[in-house]
Amino acid sequence: MKTAVIAGGALAIVLVLLALIAGYRTLNSIEQGKGRAATTSPSTNLATGEAASEAHPSYLFGRVTMGGGATYEGRLRWGGDQEAFWDDYFNGFKDENSWAAHVPPERLPRAEGIEIFGIKIAGGSEGQFLGRPFMARFGDIARIERVDNDVRVTLKSGSVFNLDYSSANDFGDGVRVWDTRQGVLDLGQGDLDFGSRGIRAIDLLPTTQTGAVPNRLHGTVRTQKGDFTGFVQWNRNEGVGTDELDGRTADRVLSLRFDTIRSIRRHSGKSSAVKLLDGREVVLSGTPEAGDGNLGIYVDDLRYGRVLISWDAFERLDFSPGGRGAAYGDFPAGSPLTGSVTTRAGRRLAGRLIYDLDESETTETLDASSQGVNYNIPFGLVASIVLPASEERDAERAKVTLHSGEVLQLEVDGDLSRGNIGMLVFVDGRKQPEFAHWTEIKEIHFDRPSAMYPPFEKR
Repeated sequence: MKTAVIAGGALAIVLVLLALIAGYRTLNSIEQGKGRAATTSPSTNLATGEAASEAHPSYLFGRVTMGGGATYEGRLRWGGDQEAFWDDYFNGFKDENSWAAHVPPERLPRAEGIEIFGIKIAGGSEGQFLGRPFMARFGDIARIERVDNDVRVTLKSGSVFNLDYSSANDFGDGVRVWDTRQGVLDLGQGDLDFGSRGIRAIDLLPTTQTGAVPNRLHGTVRTQKGDFTGFVQWNRNEGVGTDELDGRTADRVLSLRFDTIRSIRRHSGKSSAVKLLDGREVVLSGTPEAGDGNLGIYVDDLRYGRVLISWDAFERLDFSPGGRGAAYGDFPAGSPLTGSVTTRAGRRLAGRLIYDLDESETTETLDASSQGVNYNIPFGLVASIVLPASEERDAERAKVTLHSGEVLQLEVDGDLSRGNIGMLVFVDGRKQPEFAHWTEIKEIHFDRPSAMYPPFEKR
């Protein structure tokens, strides 16, 4: 379960119904970025500071097909200034759960009733709500398309997920394309209506071009929990050298390009000390990203996949050369999760695993935290999970062992919390699975897949 699944799902319903009552629909990005103008038709944007016709294997690349049939192909950046790389995540919301049909209804959680203007709209005796947030790395995706009121995502493995277009999703953010023929185009941003000017589909493809592109940010983030090294994204979005860090000094407003910065350290709860390549140091405050409004720093640490370091945990970021990132072909197709579940009663169930009635493939992630560091670990990297005694789960930590041999002590939140519904196990390939409620589970062991990204040999 990603984050507050049941409550979050009910909230999604509330938002949709309110939008219908008011006569409008509002789309929000799951991850907030800087404000940007939106357009429902292609617009040439040559003021990006980036070359229009060049690409690199580590940058997103694909073909965008519009509702009217026009196509554009080239390097991509979601929302114009957000996700740019194959190990970035596409987000959405699944409002249906096909796995729930395998669980006795009385063993499913029941959402609490919600009323608006005296009208009950969700939960209680009306049944269960089992929608789930959706996350997938772009390198694991083959195609994203608009189908009626859904956003359909097809993974390389062939698995298909239908996401609710009315809920928050990255599709509504649009995409910037460095088209090989027409230059830089912003497509579909703010597009509320599906028509000839809206995006119909995006096919993700291996990059066919190489050339000069902005440097990808790389470095080491230091926290009390330890150091994390890899490609970084400041404030969840700024990930290339031409992106800017905005803030105020004592006497002026500054926008500093990241490729002029040597390091950033926490100066106070609301400010950052920034050391430039020329040796100068300035203290920035007055903007969310320079202080406690910062959404966090992503680090693609090859040991874990990706971590998000909160502002409270952040101490310092030292930039360093990082080479090229992963290319589209570096991400093998996911495979079904397999392994075994041992219950507290001593029963062992082995076969195909469905974790929390949601995650079923090796490319999906185990999400949990420790001391302000949030881990998104592909299940293919996880060897086992040992849970604390049920009566201690709010106070103790879960022991998560990776196939590399590293052991993490993670808090019982996110995918390890008591909000987790439990496990389906298709024993010996049987059509009808066994179900183990989360409170009944003692430990879980996962089989190691034949191939993964991050690759095992580089860890």
